Amino acid sequence: MSDENMREVRNNVHSGQDKYVYFILAVTVAAIGYTIAQTEDLEELSYTQIPLGISLICWGISFWFGCRNREYNNSILYSNYELLKVQKGQHSEVPNHPDYEKAASDGILDAINKNNKRVENFGRGQRNMFIIGVLLFVLWRIVEILYS
Repeated sequence: MSDENMREVRNNVHSGQDKYVYFILAVTVAAIGYTIAQTEDLEELSYTQIPLGISLICWGISFWFGCRNREYNNSILYSNYELLKVQKGQHSEVPNHPDYEKAASDGILDAINKNNKRVENFGRGQRNMFIIGVLLFVLWRIVEILYS
């Protein structure tokens, strides 16, 4: 596979991952809004609404995880840019010497690898908390039907 084809595949993978994270963020916000709209007329809280409250908490956590995922992803992009500058000998803070360039490159690569793990973990957490929130919302609807 040529370098150009590999770059295109990588870009498509990243684009798909980005869209997925933003989709979950948008659906999470919509779920929170829908839940608030569904409960506007409630005059008092009851035990049957515990799953609903927990689902809102899960969706809030999912949203936060999604935002953190994007922050670390942006950090990786910036680090890659800085790494390219170091490797080309164009970084203003790294002396143009192979030892300094290697040390800077190694440090940047280490940060990229750590942040990549964080992106994966926050993405997984975002998805899982969203799904748990959905399941709890469905449970709440079932409980409401059974006790009404």
